[in-house]
Amino acid sequence: MIALSLLLATSFASPAQKIINLSIADNRVMQHLHELCYDVGARPTGSPELQKAEKWALAKFKSFGYNNAHLEKWADVPVGFQRGPNNSAKMISPRRAEMQFSTNCWMPGTQGPLQGRVVIAPKSMEELVSMKSSLNGAWVLSDAPVSMRGANIAKESVDLMKAIEASGINGVVFGSKSDLLHTHGTWKDKTFENHPTNVQVTVRKADWDMLAENVRAGKDTVAEFNIDNRWIKGPIEVHNVVAEIVGTEFPDQIVVLGGHLDSWNSPGSQGANDNGTGSSSTLEAARLILKSGVKPKRTIRFILFSGEEQGLLGSTEYVKQHLGELYRISACIVDDGGSNYESDASGYASWTPFFQPSFDLMTKAFPKMPMTFHPSTNYDASGGSDQASFWAKGVPSVFMGKAGTQQYLHIWHTQYDRYEEAVPEYLKQVATSMAVVSFNIANADSMMPRK
Repeated sequence: MIALSLLLATSFASPAQKIINLSIADNRVMQHLHELCYDVGARPTGSPELQKAEKWALAKFKSFGYNNAHLEKWADVPVGFQRGPNNSAKMISPRRAEMQFSTNCWMPGTQGPLQGRVVIAPKSMEELVSMKSSLNGAWVLSDAPVSMRGANIAKESVDLMKAIEASGINGVVFGSKSDLLHTHGTWKDKTFENHPTNVQVTVRKADWDMLAENVRAGKDTVAEFNIDNRWIKGPIEVHNVVAEIVGTEFPDQIVVLGGHLDSWNSPGSQGANDNGTGSSSTLEAARLILKSGVKPKRTIRFILFSGEEQGLLGSTEYVKQHLGELYRISACIVDDGGSNYESDASGYASWTPFFQPSFDLMTKAFPKMPMTFHPSTNYDASGGSDQASFWAKGVPSVFMGKAGTQQYLHIWHTQYDRYEEAVPEYLKQVATSMAVVSFNIANADSMMPRK
């Protein structure tokens, strides 16, 4: 009886309401995210996992009925990077204790478990000379501060650090500011044959403090790191994944909807919330629009970008490759804020009628997750994520605002970016919002006004 009532309600509903009704009855965003996290895993640009994710996303679009889905190459990565499955960190002596660690991507590993005494880094060249015999085969603790991008070696200490690394040590161990271990990295200036060989590892603050306290107490302190970092011979093709539903009245006018498929890969991370959530929600929005049978007047183009974490590279190249059609893009909408619900968007006052009616519908459907459009006279969509690449060329662009219980900084580029951190009820709303907002902009009386 409930199914019949829903069927009758849907038959007389507006197109946007049909999308909402289908989503409430059958939303599969968490299924997509689970597959991405557990069947593929974390996905740095230039890794085998990203290549697998591209094929996975392409197959998902095609399974929904998007026969025009395809990969668009935007670059060759000169050298690839992958974390293998054999990663561990332990204090062996004076007692056994497991530790958590990360390294930046495109940095060397240990080629298997590597044990060594732990020593505090010398503070001067003179101290280095006096300690030289104890440094060979040691793990050296450095108190240099660590940011999201890695250790920050003071300019005056660069030569000393180089001398320490050249003294036969196993590697340098830095400590994060907290329980969080961030990952970053670049392939710039690296090749398969010519790349860094000095091991630099970051452990949690509590783990670094544990090692340092034992060393300072005069205890024989031994640590073991197994850092399974792998270099992959390039060049490696990287792509954006693209699919579209063609507009019935203005097929040459386009609404772009998307997120980025690439991620970082701290040991433990699955790239779930940055930005597996935006990718999975884009996929589900595409499925909901096609499955509901609604027909947009303008083309809705779904794009899963890569290279975002290296500086919006995939979207920047996409814009370059599509310069001739940018004037026909009504809007670019990006979701890249974790698994909190979509709560708002900002833009020029003239954009209000393109967003607020959709937000009103969504608020009615999900009353605990209200949505609001914020007019701004000084609107700027640069920075943050892939919408900035379109905004730089004059395309009306929006990064969807978020609200909810997820603590985004807890997962942002850290070892905690995992599937279980995602909030299912929020992601159901996100996928629905992406579908409804993009559909209504595609069905508007005109394209969105430009700056």
